[in-house]
Amino acid sequence: MADQITWRRILQRFRWELLVPYDRAELRYWFIRQFPGLTGNMLRTRHIARRVKKSGSNLSVYAGCRFRSLQNLEVGDNVTIGYDNFFQARAGLTIGNNVITGPGVKIWTANHDYGDPDAAVADQGHTERAVVIGDNVFVGGNSFILPGVHLPEGCIVSAGSVVGMKAYRPFSILAGNPARVIGYRGNRVPEPGADQAPAPSTNGEVQSAAAETESGSPASGR
Repeated sequence: MADQITWRRILQRFRWELLVPYDRAELRYWFIRQFPGLTGNMLRTRHIARRVKKSGSNLSVYAGCRFRSLQNLEVGDNVTIGYDNFFQARAGLTIGNNVITGPGVKIWTANHDYGDPDAAVADQGHTERAVVIGDNVFVGGNSFILPGVHLPEGCIVSAGSVVGMKAYRPFSILAGNPARVIGYRGNRVPEPGADQAPAPSTNGEVQSAAAETESGSPASGR
């Protein structure tokens, strides 16, 4: 296969991609994705804000961030997206006001099905579940938010956590893999009967941090 990839084919492919608006947008974002300083933040914010479904004021996008399906991403006011984040909004991703994500955070809204052990995982499709991040939430560095998660107001996700689809109370402090509630901000006590309950599972749905292979350009909105 490698022997068949000639410079002629590479340059021809590059020329074709320049004719496609999505691919041109991806190329532009590739240039500004690592652009340093406040200038880089301004360039990325301008690029992303013009392509998402909804963008509030004072959005800040740090270097290295990647996005898929921008047309399904909604962002509130005063949102800071940290270094090297990767948001996949295929099924819908809503981020509230005053949200901060640390470096290396990943948020996924679709993942591979794997229920049939006799079929290749790549042939079994995906399960899609929207993700909602409420107001005043902080997500620590290198955390992974899985499809279907709803983090209500004021939640804190400790660094390195893998957050699955469970019922979480406002102002919960989450930690671990899988993430669990280890406390509440301000020693707030949840209402009686508000213990965590596992979310219903779907046969074949991957609730893990496994990489998916969705087609589409990272920052072009496809």
